[in-house]
Amino acid sequence: MDLDRFDRQLLNLVQADSAQTAEQLAEHVGLSPSAIQRRLKRLREQGVIARDAAIVDPRAIGRPTFFVVSLEIERERPELLAQLREWLTKRAEVQQAFYVTGETDFVIIVTARDTEAFDAMMSQLVQENPNVRRFTTNVVLNLLKQGLTIPVPLDDK
Repeated sequence: MDLDRFDRQLLNLVQADSAQTAEQLAEHVGLSPSAIQRRLKRLREQGVIARDAAIVDPRAIGRPTFFVVSLEIERERPELLAQLREWLTKRAEVQQAFYVTGETDFVIIVTARDTEAFDAMMSQLVQENPNVRRFTTNVVLNLLKQGLTIPVPLDDK
């Protein structure tokens, strides 16, 4: 898809705050509010904007603890990988999941109210996914940055 400078500006703006009105966005971009609405609709329909979400303070809802987990699997059989991928994507506690190269096979970011809740989830993961050989966990001591913003350059380079 060809993205022009206006589209790129819009993508940066809505990533920073998707609750901005078309009028507010129009002031920053230099287009009319109706042009902004048409562009945003097109960006959503074409899948450039995958979804809109609110960023919630994890402490405010009793989920202050994060874990960075590396999973190592036994075999890379397609059906076993599909089973694990499905399990990971269905769990609300799993914030992000990456299939990676290197010493481990998956890296996941997990949120939990405490270590006991995390331990229960990981026990269930191992029970329901016997292809998981082992996992290592890093407990996040301080959340320095949280976000999913993708930097969009204003030109196409």
